[in-house]
Amino acid sequence: MIDLDLLAQGELSLHGRLVAASNGTFQGSVSRGQDSATVVYKPVQGERPLWDFPDGTLAQREYASYVVSEALGWSLVPPTLLRDGPLGEGMVQLWIDEADLGPDATELVDIVPQGRVPDGWIGVLDALDGRHNPVTLVHADNQALRRMAVFDAVVNNADRKGGHVLNTGDGRVYGVDHGVTFNADDKLRTVLWGWAGEPIPGDVLEDVRALADQLAGGLGQRLCELITAVELTATRERCAMLLKTGVHPYPSDDWPAIPWPAF
Repeated sequence: MIDLDLLAQGELSLHGRLVAASNGTFQGSVSRGQDSATVVYKPVQGERPLWDFPDGTLAQREYASYVVSEALGWSLVPPTLLRDGPLGEGMVQLWIDEADLGPDATELVDIVPQGRVPDGWIGVLDALDGRHNPVTLVHADNQALRRMAVFDAVVNNADRKGGHVLNTGDGRVYGVDHGVTFNADDKLRTVLWGWAGEPIPGDVLEDVRALADQLAGGLGQRLCELITAVELTATRERCAMLLKTGVHPYPSDDWPAIPWPAF
């Protein structure tokens, strides 16, 4: 994996804007000597105001999500940091190339005809597609995605779309686009509801327990530079609830369960 010093100190140049993104998002590269890497750059000044998140904080939340992922030991978020760039301070994250899975392969989150959930997959939601055909939203039943579901519950991810789950083809799974996380109110909105109500594996709970201990100390102090004290308290409370119940959470009745669009 890339050295974080390259992300932090390499010369950042922009290749172009990712026009499908709702906020200002650019693909670029960092280079230092013979070393270079492709990155995503999201400047703070390109953030679109949101009614439920303070202005100018999405980049910090992206970085805070990386910090928590690393504290858990799961490395679900690509290397990420805050730094200055051509358009001012922003989030810089290593670009992750997805595997070429071939024409007959499926992503880790997919849509299938109703009644045809493949072995090793979990159905999440029955719906109608654009042609009014009955379909089912599904995701793979694997350990990496299960950890991602727990991670999303910890950071209160309000936007886990299928397109925010990256499959590198080597067994690694990455999650991206964590700008709307850590809200003090319950905002969990995800396509990974397949394990709702099921027991969380013991090793995953132990990692959450270790995270809770860190949040009460130095990690919590570090996060307070990125999110508010109220949001940090809410994060600790979410960890405590997961440890108390030992199960994956159910969707809230007060907030849409699935992001739109789902991909």
